[in-house]
Amino acid sequence: MHDLVIYARNTFGIAYPNGNEKEDVMKVIRPSVFLVGETKIVEQGLQGYLDHIGVPDWKTDAPSDAEKLCEVMGRLCYKSFEPGLNPNVTKVREGNRPYLQNVISVGHGSVLEHGYLNFIFADVSRVFTHELVRHRQGVGISQESLRYVRLESLSASIPTCIQENEVGMALFCKTMEQLEDVQRELADIYGIRDMKDFAVKKKLTSAFRRVAPIGLATNIGWSCNFRAIRHVIEMRTEPVAEEEIRLVFGQVFEIIRGRYPNIFGDYETEDVDGLPWVKTAHRKV
Repeated sequence: MHDLVIYARNTFGIAYPNGNEKEDVMKVIRPSVFLVGETKIVEQGLQGYLDHIGVPDWKTDAPSDAEKLCEVMGRLCYKSFEPGLNPNVTKVREGNRPYLQNVISVGHGSVLEHGYLNFIFADVSRVFTHELVRHRQGVGISQESLRYVRLESLSASIPTCIQENEVGMALFCKTMEQLEDVQRELADIYGIRDMKDFAVKKKLTSAFRRVAPIGLATNIGWSCNFRAIRHVIEMRTEPVAEEEIRLVFGQVFEIIRGRYPNIFGDYETEDVDGLPWVKTAHRKV
């Protein structure tokens, strides 16, 4: 597992990559990726459409509903479900894998916009989410709100380059502890814990977050279509990308590469600094 970790203070100590620990400060947690939803076919509706155009027996060997839907939408464009359905078409490409491979190789990326995936990224930093929200086309985003969720304990992303220097690591953790103490002191000063008026509580919670670090761990829901996720994986696993986002999208790729093999089968990976660089000859489909 890659050494990038996120630290949260408690009594278990700072766990350093070399195994040394200091008491009464932090424990290790790591960014996690959860695939929580995906496109599903409404079989009755699809069969109704196939009956309508005169190919009621059309079948596909797609390994997932999402890949099946992308194939259907592509074949719809040219009426290429079977030879002769379109008078201009005397031969069709059989099978979901060859069909989608051709879609990808010719760059017909709009077909891939019909399949959607839904993720939750847990314990990622706000550095990560600030980078993630730059990708807006073909995605949906729901982020944990620190206007409503009051901070009492802080977790923070610590890049490997900080961990490699013990003095720098200690300063980083000390700063996080101080900022955590500020959150608690503000809560005491304004009596927010016993407050009943949620409108005021929300206003104070929003104010307190202004002294929380951008490296603070948070949760974000991220949904995207296949065309968008291909682009983001290509961009965010490159060696020049920020370390945490490389780590997360390396996990994303590992989750989806086997689940949707006909859409991600053109990728290969190269290990760079302990993280996968996911590459393809068909970029930005």
